[in-house]
Amino acid sequence: MTQSASHTDIRTDGWIGRLPAPLRPYALLARLDRPIGTWLLFLPGVWGILLPAGVAPRERLRLIVLFGIGSIVMRAAGCVVNDMWDRDIDRMVARTAGRPLASGALRMREAGLFLIALLLIGFNILMCLNPLSRVLGASSLLLVALYPLAKRVTWWPQLVMGFTFGFGAPLGYAAAADRIDMAQGVLYAATIVWQLGFDTIYGFQDMEDDARIGVKSTSRLMVNRARGFVGTCYALALVGIAAAGALSHQGLGFWAGLPLPAALLAWQVMRLDEHDAPQCLRLFRFNRETGLAVALVLVAGLLTRGAP
Repeated sequence: MTQSASHTDIRTDGWIGRLPAPLRPYALLARLDRPIGTWLLFLPGVWGILLPAGVAPRERLRLIVLFGIGSIVMRAAGCVVNDMWDRDIDRMVARTAGRPLASGALRMREAGLFLIALLLIGFNILMCLNPLSRVLGASSLLLVALYPLAKRVTWWPQLVMGFTFGFGAPLGYAAAADRIDMAQGVLYAATIVWQLGFDTIYGFQDMEDDARIGVKSTSRLMVNRARGFVGTCYALALVGIAAAGALSHQGLGFWAGLPLPAALLAWQVMRLDEHDAPQCLRLFRFNRETGLAVALVLVAGLLTRGAP
């Protein structure tokens, strides 16, 4: 199946449809109809929180709750920034033409005020973290602001997205461990290539429209070697997760469980058809389950750390 001209991932049914009419465009602008993006921002933060040793369980739980709320807010803020930059492009792409700014349901001033409110909430969450995390969190705003420009200047916007969405991994680690070290850096690298892989899958939905209007993407660049490229990204991500586990002295449960996310990543590669837009969207969404599997493996490593 190829992508149809009416293909879109915007959902106006369900609970979104039951909101008061003035609130619906804001919910759609924040992508509250599609929580997968929040999951993919949240899960690397969970990995970072679970990776280091010597953190009290109650503190890990507190951080996971804060990162969950922060992921909803900051993913929404990132979507607002993206749509403010891309509103003219979005009008020309079937999947995005219905977005509130592209369709005219919201004006730029309304989006700007909404963005300020989201950033104020995010700031208050950031202030609940340690000073190192506050500095790292503030620095990530530069990535959020610049990511929408990437598709205009490079064939690798999905790599820029990996640096942006994957920033939760080093931030979560810093919040839990209050330090910067090699395990943290390796986990961030693993997260970046994992997200490069799945966002390339996501971008396969828009190739025809992107080519027509001149938008660059890793998906267009790698269309003739999709499985090889995504498979390489996923293999590097798995190696990076294993290396981070070794550097942080994970227990036997980590190593026993690692084949699970490996199998889920391999399954995605085997099922990938870059010309089947609905299948690409399904595989992209399946990375929530893959990310949860990595989190479970890290929990197993924590529970068995120090075991003979």
